[in-house]
Amino acid sequence: MKIYPSIDEMRAASRAAKLGGLRLGFVPTMGALHAGHLSLVRAAKAQCDVVAASIFVNPLQFGPNEDFAEYPRTFERDRDLLEKEGVDFLFVPSAEEMYPAGSVTYVSVEGLSKRLCGRSRPAHFRGVTTVVAKLFHIVEPDMAFFGQKDAAQVAIIRRMVRDLSFPVEIIVCPIVREPDGLAMSSRNAYLNQRERKSALGLYRSLTEVKRCFDQGEGRAAKLIEAGMRVLKEETGLRLDYLEIVDPETLEPVTEINRVVLLAVAAFAGPTRLIDNLLLGA
Repeated sequence: MKIYPSIDEMRAASRAAKLGGLRLGFVPTMGALHAGHLSLVRAAKAQCDVVAASIFVNPLQFGPNEDFAEYPRTFERDRDLLEKEGVDFLFVPSAEEMYPAGSVTYVSVEGLSKRLCGRSRPAHFRGVTTVVAKLFHIVEPDMAFFGQKDAAQVAIIRRMVRDLSFPVEIIVCPIVREPDGLAMSSRNAYLNQRERKSALGLYRSLTEVKRCFDQGEGRAAKLIEAGMRVLKEETGLRLDYLEIVDPETLEPVTEINRVVLLAVAAFAGPTRLIDNLLLGA
């Protein structure tokens, strides 16, 4: 595995691979890798000739008083995991490399970026789309791999790719869960034993909504009520949102007559966690 800290080096390696007729897959990460990330790498390996990954803790997507300084940074471990999975190129830029002094240009997907997580984290998705746009320009992948856990992010990136005519196919891979159902997340490392137990309330609420949906309930308001009852039983959680939305526009739906996204966000202690399910898929 070749490691590139500079934009010029990463771009040159990608272009050389593509000039050789190789299909390039890309897995962008912020490090602190877990089995969910590695599932994206394996999907990329299965569908592409060459795989690039990146590790960059993006300061633009952290708001004031969020966990940028505390976000887990485990580079040596992450590097070894990616090498074992057969990643060919690893891009590890510094913040100064990605955002030169005086940078004032951002990429913003209007409307969608204010929904779900965007309501409580106003600048978050602008930070995500800015860094992903830059990474796509640098790496120039044929395919980029993201996890379903970040469903709102996926919808926003897909819209950006469409609107800006990026020549990249977005591949979404299933959520990887712990044996008890908790969605894998780098932030799970923050949870103490009590908070870890409380965090299971997110998945329990989703599965209760799905149970009601499978029994024939198609009214979004009634389904959300069912999920809220579960969340209210878990006193260790502070809810941000529980919503049923269109998976492409992230707009709320009232009647479920097509595939919809059931999404939840809540705090277990100081740690903000997200999860989701697709209903009707």
